[in-house]
Amino acid sequence: MTDMTTTPEGGGEPHTSTRKAVRRGGGDPSTRGRTTIADGVVEKIAGLAARDVIGVHAMGGGFARTLGAVRDRVPGGSKSVTRGVKAEVGEVQTALDLEIVVDYGVSIGDVAGAVRENVVAAVERMTGLEVVEVNIAVSDVKLPDEEDEPEPRIQ
Repeated sequence: MTDMTTTPEGGGEPHTSTRKAVRRGGGDPSTRGRTTIADGVVEKIAGLAARDVIGVHAMGGGFARTLGAVRDRVPGGSKSVTRGVKAEVGEVQTALDLEIVVDYGVSIGDVAGAVRENVVAAVERMTGLEVVEVNIAVSDVKLPDEEDEPEPRIQ
């Protein structure tokens, strides 16, 4: 690139200087580098999306729920949103296994379909990964007269 300027003394003589154009990086900045998403991130997103569906009473099997109930009551403990969710995450795809407890009286097929839709939409929107499958195992039905979680023996 050539720059034509005059000398500051006003002599009017053109002064020529050559500057090299510096090109930084190459291409679209969003394509520079890799983004990896941990299994736990996808599990959290899927767990929250599944819990949002009406008819899903809880996530996880009996033992996991019992253990989780005790852990939730420990001071400083927090609810595990990944309980009942297992994800396998690749570079562009993910597969999920969910274990749910449904409320008595709901259509299990309808609830499973709604969970699948909600989980796929949330995971794909937030991560950009293609969800190739969402396997759902219904491990229990919550009856109206059942207690939610067993009381821990340790207070």
